[in-house]
Amino acid sequence: MYDRQTESLWPQLTGEASVGDLTGTKLVAIPMGTVAWRDFVTADPTARVLSQDTGFDRPYGTNPYSGYDDPNGDLLFGLPDDLDNRLPVKERVVGLVNGSVSVAVVRSSLVGKDPLEVTIGSRHLVVWHRPGQASALDADTVAGGADIGTVGVFVSVLDGERLHFDADTAGFRDRETGSSWNVLGRATAGPLQGAELELYQHLDTFWFAWASFHLDTDVLGSTAQNGAP
Repeated sequence: MYDRQTESLWPQLTGEASVGDLTGTKLVAIPMGTVAWRDFVTADPTARVLSQDTGFDRPYGTNPYSGYDDPNGDLLFGLPDDLDNRLPVKERVVGLVNGSVSVAVVRSSLVGKDPLEVTIGSRHLVVWHRPGQASALDADTVAGGADIGTVGVFVSVLDGERLHFDADTAGFRDRETGSSWNVLGRATAGPLQGAELELYQHLDTFWFAWASFHLDTDVLGSTAQNGAP
């Protein structure tokens, strides 16, 4: 990305200008994640939704990079020759950073498992996965994409107490109080109903992108955990 005022270049994985007048300037990151429409509208049925009638003729529901998800595909641009080969280049990872420490959680290792507890620096985190989100980079249409599910990363300490979570059919349940939680980190039933976990900044991305910017990253999980070669 570049800004129109100075034409400085901003790599999206760091948010820090690398070329131009603003080189070294870093944008403030806002923690967020991509979720399935079903989960979003269930959690916030009265939320405002942006119109697709923008005044520009754009097919928002289509994917111009059909097949980009294919780990054996050739839709890659400018990979470094010395790219870290611990994972396949298009393995999806959840990237976490705390100071100088970075961790890549193999996304597929979360599927069908209880939430993963991760301690990075002094932060206690929970990383979880729920099915129901279509890949935007698989088929010709976003709606037709393979189900890759939704991931969430949250601080697992609430009001000074560290919570531990298990997966259930509706979402997740903490062992301490038995409260139910949705993929957005909100307690929907039980003693903690209405409480919200603090969302932790993360990147849901491909290994080649994460490894290019985080050369010394640790890796948690493996493709083998999900039955992949």
